Amino acid sequence: MAYRKTPAEIRRLSTAKDLLVARATEVVAEVGWSQASVTAVADAAGIAAGSVYQHFPSKAALAVEVFRRAAGHEVEVLGEVLHGPGDPVDRLARGVQVFARRALENRGLAHALLAAPAEPAVGAERLAHRRRYRALFAEVVREGVAAGALPAQNAEITAAALTGAIGEILVDPLGGPGGEDLDALLADLTALALRCAGAPRS
Repeated sequence: MAYRKTPAEIRRLSTAKDLLVARATEVVAEVGWSQASVTAVADAAGIAAGSVYQHFPSKAALAVEVFRRAAGHEVEVLGEVLHGPGDPVDRLARGVQVFARRALENRGLAHALLAAPAEPAVGAERLAHRRRYRALFAEVVREGVAAGALPAQNAEITAAALTGAIGEILVDPLGGPGGEDLDALLADLTALALRCAGAPRS
C-alpha cells in the first residue's frame, strides 16, 4: 500500500513550505530573481539547501510560487479597492494610487514582480497576472461607461493601456535609488490614468 502522509505531517510540511516561501520572497526583494539561489534562500530560512527540494522540485518552481503568492496578493488588494465604495471614477483613481504606493513602499519586490529579468516560468506568471490586472481595470471602466461617468470606449483596450502605462511609469522609480517626490509621482500617474479612461477634469 502506498505511504500516505498523516494530517499532522501535512500541516507541518505546509508550515515549513510557507516559511520557505516567505524567506524566498524576502531574498528576491533584496537581490532579484537571478541572485536568489537555492542556497541563498536556504540560508535565509535556516535550513540546508537540500531541504528546499523537499518542497519544490527546482529553483524555478520555488520562484513561480513566490511570484504567484506575492502578485496574487497585490491583485486581491487592487480588486478590493476597485470593487469598493464610491463611483467608478473615484475607485479607478484610488486603485491606481494604492497600487503605485504599495509598489513604491516595497521597491525591491515590486521591481521583481513587474520588470526584473526572470526565468521563463516566472515570465509566464507575470503575463497571467497582467491579464488579471487588466480584467479588474476593464470591469471598473465598463461600470464607469454604464454610469455615464466615462465616455463610450473599448474597456479592454483602455485596461490594457492602463496596465502597461502604470507598469512602465513605475519601472524607473522602482529600480532607482529613490528620493523622488512620491506625492507628485502619484498625482501625475493618477491624472494620466483618468485621462486615459476619458474621465472629465474635476
